[in-house]
Amino acid sequence: MTPDHNDLWFLPLGGTGEIGMNLNLYGHDGDWLMVDCGVTFPKPGRISADGSVHHRGEPPVQMADPAFIADRRDRLAGLIITHAHEDHIGAVPYLWPLLQCPVYTSRFTAEILRRKLAEFDLLHRVPIIVVDTGERRQIGAFNVEWLALTHSIPDPNALMIRTWIGNIFHSGDWKLDDQPLVGHGYSPKTFTDLAEEGVDAMVCDSTNATVAGHSISEAALHAGLLAAVQSATGRVVVTCFGSNIARLHTLGLIARATGRYMGLLGRSLINMSAAARAAGIWDSADRLINPGHLGYLPRHEVLAVATGSQGEPRTALRRLALGNHPDFELEAGDTVIFSARAIPGNEEAIDALIARLRALGVTVITAEDSPVPIHASGHPARDELEAMYQWVRPRVAIPVHGEAEHMDAHAEIARRTGVGKTLVGRNGDLFMIRPVPGMRRQVVETGRLGWDRQALVRVD
Repeated sequence: MTPDHNDLWFLPLGGTGEIGMNLNLYGHDGDWLMVDCGVTFPKPGRISADGSVHHRGEPPVQMADPAFIADRRDRLAGLIITHAHEDHIGAVPYLWPLLQCPVYTSRFTAEILRRKLAEFDLLHRVPIIVVDTGERRQIGAFNVEWLALTHSIPDPNALMIRTWIGNIFHSGDWKLDDQPLVGHGYSPKTFTDLAEEGVDAMVCDSTNATVAGHSISEAALHAGLLAAVQSATGRVVVTCFGSNIARLHTLGLIARATGRYMGLLGRSLINMSAAARAAGIWDSADRLINPGHLGYLPRHEVLAVATGSQGEPRTALRRLALGNHPDFELEAGDTVIFSARAIPGNEEAIDALIARLRALGVTVITAEDSPVPIHASGHPARDELEAMYQWVRPRVAIPVHGEAEHMDAHAEIARRTGVGKTLVGRNGDLFMIRPVPGMRRQVVETGRLGWDRQALVRVD
């Protein structure tokens, strides 16, 4: 199955009909372009008494099966990574040997990718091309422009994918945050200019399409987090997504304002902060102490930021809850703040973790229980989706990055804002954008691979 010069296709192998393991293909004039290559994790099985998660024997890291494009890698012009979240970048070290194509991405994302590739002894094998926002590159039959948007990680990019037969706007993960704190912002004119040029299809994030209103800005969280830390008398541990450099910046400001020392607990947090420094987007005023020193400080001077907001095993917060973290032990009167919301499927593991913390006498503050915002989503709610459709005015809307209810809600928003045609499908469906918009169901077999004992295995 090869697109000819009259064809413009979109073919998702992962991330459409689900949240996670994004892997998207665009086809035109004999070439394929891949956008994102991410992982997902198995849904929790049994939760034990200590709150640990048992996954019924499944590999702990899973990703979309790339067999379709691996069999055609001579026609794969390149791979673009839109941003550095695991569900968009995490599968590259596992799958690149099957693809063997150049990788295009932004500076911060490239810093994260290099660290991942080094663990697999691939650092000097994978050609990484760093692209600036606003830059255009010819990649095979596709002319691609990187467009600035905001998300819960520095320097995410949307893409304008141009061909002689038609244009596609690929949003990636995004929100409209006028005060993102770290990294680039966005301009509505970027997207209204696309409408003037003409956009045949908009392939867009559906995660929060069921949520009314507008997402909260990162800048709006300072007051709530400051109040929570100020009211604490013992140690404070904040758990959040390690990739949210803006949240770390806010916590750094709060540490200085409250006379606390901030340290990072967890490998992903340490890697992200190092990448932010290397990319030039870490505020030099945000000084961190060695986490090994936290246990020697008076309790009221400690502000630790820990991995484990989703109840994952072997993370820093899990080890603190079990009393086996090497840097310090939580005590009654300490406070743990969840500056994150549960990813669907993780609720049971998070509840078990919170119960364990409370059994220690630790005060737990969650985003759901806090009277003021202490967490902001990185995805667009309905008002933002409506605004983007009004700016871009695509002829066809293709919702992705969501389960069925999210994509259906997204399609309704597109129709309500005047889009003439919506195509709602799932992994393996072929979306034909040119010459005639339409969809063929389950043209390609899809599935999952897992990483087990240093090898890729099929996951049923």
